[in-house]
Amino acid sequence: MSEPAAPLRIVLADDERLVRTALRAILGSEPDMEVVGEATTGAEAVPLVRQLRPDIVLMDVRMPQIDGIRATEQILAQMPEPPRIVVVTTFENDAYVYDALRAGASGFLLKRSKAEELVQAVRLVAHFDSLLFPAAVRALAARHAGERAAHDAARRLGARLSEREGAVLRLMTEGLTNAEIAARLSVGPATVKTHVAGVLAKLGVRDRTQAVIAAYECGFVLPG
Repeated sequence: MSEPAAPLRIVLADDERLVRTALRAILGSEPDMEVVGEATTGAEAVPLVRQLRPDIVLMDVRMPQIDGIRATEQILAQMPEPPRIVVVTTFENDAYVYDALRAGASGFLLKRSKAEELVQAVRLVAHFDSLLFPAAVRALAARHAGERAAHDAARRLGARLSEREGAVLRLMTEGLTNAEIAARLSVGPATVKTHVAGVLAKLGVRDRTQAVIAAYECGFVLPG
């Protein structure tokens, strides 16, 4: 009989005590989740995450001293195997959210999300073979990509994708899982997994969210 999977280790970073308390109560009540630490600023969050090495960080996008964007950048730059970071925000169209996704966050959550939405989002990001709130991520990318288009080569590698990798990327931007992409393309899930890895490598990104951002910024996927 196999051992049960270890609970997801989660760090909360938010300057509002009531928000942290609510998040801890919701997530801590789940058998597969454990809140292992809390930070009140981005400056506190960075060393705490390095020390505790959680699986997931819920990061408020607006905090004093160092905001969630800078804290995300620092965590990803300083850790060889960084956690998944989900930014928590009040407004989904906030330009800060787009900047956090570009910085490497794996998704975002609204502070008004229901408890079951929060729990489901954490599990989805932990296993990450789909986008968290794909329609909202696409809307953010469509709105801001033209304004913030990157000019470095890594963001323009869309032209180097094979035809099948390009098809996989387009379906990734729709929020499809590997199994759903496999069914759409009539190939095996293992083949899709290989193509996804190739897309991420050629775009120079670490996960599907950044792949969507890059797809819009290099013009591979157009708004509308």
